[in-house]
Amino acid sequence: MQILVEVKPNSKCESVEKITDSIYKIRVRAPAQEGQANKAVIKVLAEYFKVAKSLIQIKTGKTARTKVITVG
Repeated sequence: MQILVEVKPNSKCESVEKITDSIYKIRVRAPAQEGQANKAVIKVLAEYFKVAKSLIQIKTGKTARTKVITVG
């Protein structure tokens, strides 16, 4: 499954908000430095979809706030 995510780093709490079936808004506490926010996004999505972190990959947007991610 491929989804589009909009990431908000430096948030007060971590959450996943489903906008449509393929678009999500994710808030993470980690800052957008040295890949910390990307690691947090993978962790939060793994918990949300109840899959292993190794099954989640960032396809595009590693340095952008809008990312294309594959799950599974």
